[in-house]
Amino acid sequence: MMVLKILDPASETLFSRLSEKVRLAPNFFRNSAVVLDLECLPETQVCDFGDIKARLRDCNLIAVGVQGGHRLQHEAALRAGLPLVPSGRPTRTDNRPAQAAGQTVPPPSRPTLVVSEVVRSGRQIYAPGGDLVVTAMVSAGAELLADGHIHVYGTLRGRALAGLSGDTTARIFCLSLEAEMVSIAGLYRVNEDFTPEIVRKPVQICLKEGYLCLEPFFPVGR
Repeated sequence: MMVLKILDPASETLFSRLSEKVRLAPNFFRNSAVVLDLECLPETQVCDFGDIKARLRDCNLIAVGVQGGHRLQHEAALRAGLPLVPSGRPTRTDNRPAQAAGQTVPPPSRPTLVVSEVVRSGRQIYAPGGDLVVTAMVSAGAELLADGHIHVYGTLRGRALAGLSGDTTARIFCLSLEAEMVSIAGLYRVNEDFTPEIVRKPVQICLKEGYLCLEPFFPVGR
């Protein structure tokens, strides 16, 4: 599901900018589910969720829940028929002290799902809790989902969504970028935003300072 971060629910530019983005890829966004992220709202600011739902519906988007926020906002969301959705952000759940300086902890291992056949249109593949490796082409209309990284050793068409549970360190790698949409930890770009120097080229996709960056996988001149 897409995540829409609400910075100012009274802003008139929120829905105008959203409408412009939807017009770029109407077939992709049509009737897509949206989670409203309330993390940046002050504790006492309560949204008119009924109005937000209606205005999203005008954009052919469907609000299905909220994440983040505070008690008053949660109560207002529930009254509007929007349930609370886990954000997927990592939190500490124990009382152990932070690791002392100079000590290192090896990263936890995570499973890798390897797919060796062509991923055809209409098929969805999800690698829960780990990475997804595809050693063949991904067709238009197919969808790759992973909580970790996504590697495509072939042409990437369709959609690729890495860091699905909120991992902002996740990356997407492909040998030829022709995707309809790519996303990491809820931030996405559609193919209308791709610049000519990365289309049909080896590309890596990652988050840098909160922005989704698409860059050549091999440096120029190497």
